[in-house]
Amino acid sequence: MDEKSPLTVGVLVNPFAGIGGAVGLKGSDGAETRAEALRRGARPMAVERMTRALQALGPAARPLRWLTWGGDMGEHSCRDAGLQAESVGQSPPASEAEHSREAAAALVTAGVDLLLFAGGDGTARDLVDAVGQRIPVLGVPAGCKMHSAVYAVNPEAAGHLLADMRDGGLVALREAEVRDIDEEAFRHGEVRARYYGSLMVPEEGRYLQQVKCGGREVEDLVVTEIAAWIIDTLEDDVYYLVGSGSTLAVVMEQLGLPNTLLGVDIIRNGEIVAADVGAEAILECIGEAPARALLTVIGGQGHLFGRGNQQFSPAVIRRLGKDRVQILASRGKLATLEGRPLLVDTGDAELDQELCGLWPVTSGYEDTLLYRVALDAGDT
Repeated sequence: MDEKSPLTVGVLVNPFAGIGGAVGLKGSDGAETRAEALRRGARPMAVERMTRALQALGPAARPLRWLTWGGDMGEHSCRDAGLQAESVGQSPPASEAEHSREAAAALVTAGVDLLLFAGGDGTARDLVDAVGQRIPVLGVPAGCKMHSAVYAVNPEAAGHLLADMRDGGLVALREAEVRDIDEEAFRHGEVRARYYGSLMVPEEGRYLQQVKCGGREVEDLVVTEIAAWIIDTLEDDVYYLVGSGSTLAVVMEQLGLPNTLLGVDIIRNGEIVAADVGAEAILECIGEAPARALLTVIGGQGHLFGRGNQQFSPAVIRRLGKDRVQILASRGKLATLEGRPLLVDTGDAELDQELCGLWPVTSGYEDTLLYRVALDAGDT
């Protein structure tokens, strides 16, 4: 990159993105939802996640020119990462979707070459409206609903990808789908995802997440066998945190228990102890008693933690321990990853690193295989 004409990067944060995830609200759209999330003790994470992405750039950040939006919508992340950034505008502290669109349009007008943004699928929709395909964008994942293919697999991956661009290693661009779901239907256990538009993103498979695969698992019999094996091996007097997804729904169905398809339920000795719980409620419920987690992965994307199950907060994961987390996924579901590893993006970089390595995956009745967990698809 010519030092006389540095790459200009715009930094934009939706500060409320993902605020409802850890407290079981399954989204953050709307002022009422955000207020309820804060009432339940939720802590906004988007500003911090953007800071992590910027810090991951390391020395590659210095030659770049940085433009941003005031306050929590970008300025504070740049400051915390030690970057000298020029704010081109300011929005009210309680920012709404129209403020994200306003800020994105202003940054494009100010001449950014690439827009680095933190948010979820709702934020990506705002960029489709405000930016379209005029400039490349790159998402730092911070939302609850992460169906779109415009996000890096974690904040550090976004920084590494941008550093590669700065060094001339990535120049190709591709269209990436933006998808979003109806949050109200989502809260009632129904997924209504639809294509909304597309954005231009850097082409680099190691760092970008894939579009979430929808639909039912074709290997219904295998999933039934997985559920049967889990039920046969449940331990007495142990709390089981049952994660989201259709595979876990089959487990609950075979137990004859109601299920929160897109939430976390707690069972013990064959009975529901708590339904659709958030992170703090999990910790309060299980206390110091023996506890395990039953999880599956997102087909096509491969995320284990950090997409749609933020109720498994770093505190919850550390309370359980890696050896008390059981992954359920058929070989067919793993095959949709085409050899890519399972991914973790808990919001805690140190914990993410600790979770990397080979994990046992229950793939059938008395059928367990080892599968790699990593920070991005290029990790070895």
